[in-house]
Amino acid sequence: MRIKSVRCHVLSAPVERPFTSSRGWLYKTRNTCLVEIETDDGIVGWGECYGPSAVAKAFIDTQFAAQIVGRDPCDIEVIWEHLYNRIKDYGPSGMAIAAISGIDIALHDIVGKACGLPVHKLIGGAFRSDVECYATGLYFIDMDRVVEEAVEEAEEFVSQGFRAVKMKIGLGSLKADFERVKAVRDAVGPDVKLMVDANHAFPVPIAIRLGRMLESIDIDWFEEPISPEDIDGYVEVSRALDMAVAGGENGFTRWGFRDIVARKAMDIVQPDVCAAGGLSECRKIATLAIAHGVECVPHAWGSVVGVAATLHFLAALPDQPPAFRPYSPMLEFEQCENPFRDDLSPEPIVQKNGRVAIPTGPGLGIEIDRAVIEKYRVA
Repeated sequence: MRIKSVRCHVLSAPVERPFTSSRGWLYKTRNTCLVEIETDDGIVGWGECYGPSAVAKAFIDTQFAAQIVGRDPCDIEVIWEHLYNRIKDYGPSGMAIAAISGIDIALHDIVGKACGLPVHKLIGGAFRSDVECYATGLYFIDMDRVVEEAVEEAEEFVSQGFRAVKMKIGLGSLKADFERVKAVRDAVGPDVKLMVDANHAFPVPIAIRLGRMLESIDIDWFEEPISPEDIDGYVEVSRALDMAVAGGENGFTRWGFRDIVARKAMDIVQPDVCAAGGLSECRKIATLAIAHGVECVPHAWGSVVGVAATLHFLAALPDQPPAFRPYSPMLEFEQCENPFRDDLSPEPIVQKNGRVAIPTGPGLGIEIDRAVIEKYRVA
């Protein structure tokens, strides 16, 4: 079995209700770069790249595709190291690694299909058959109703069965942020886990002050309080707060996470399988984290391909630490409008009573509807 072709599909879909993140970025479209790898015996594997889709495609088309055509897709680690060492002179992080991530996921999908096994069997087996999920949402849409819309959305998630919710903060006022989060906490009650995400919008002193305020209303973790480059700052914030500090969705490879986990700059690291180096590299990042007593709860933002890959990664993660009633890693199940999550597979991944089943079919365990690709393809 040899790799016959590598093809990228850049997709874009308009968002009916544009939403704003803590960074102030307005999302008017949902975009993705899907990687399709076909073998000479007709097996097709799918991967996904996080970040600007056209950039990922450019890396794959110009730097990586020719390097892997003709190779054995079972040599996943060999191919990963070859691609990484080809590109690291130009920057061993960022979009080059996101492009490798898409290839790596697609190769795992191929090998699983060739063996008739789900990906989690290839990476060590499943510690669990389903995972708890949390709804990511509560962005800023109507700035005249930032509190009301957050409460309404959180209550809707709970009514759908979610038992955990993550919301955005970053209104430019400690009081406004606290009151918005408290309104959501009061609405969903004490039994629903609630997390906050600042998308690294705060300086260290503000993050610490707001974190101390939020601790009084039982927030599970404070995600990306400060800029990802500031590891010293993360150490300060983590030491100052009793609640967990999370981050790392914009981290890349084991080397990028090495100092973070060795210094325990974060309580929870959140590598993204579509960005940090694929399943191969995220397994190494998780091992590094666990060895230092740091939790690994992956970030997820993308299509059904990325969600499926994340589920297999989660299935193969041990409890941290094992216990009678352990704190198992959760799936980030982002709920903003996204046809690539909901429509790209004829059988979409869904949650039931706040849990999502690990796919059991060969490879990633999903099928891809090519009509959806054609509908949203960027020329």
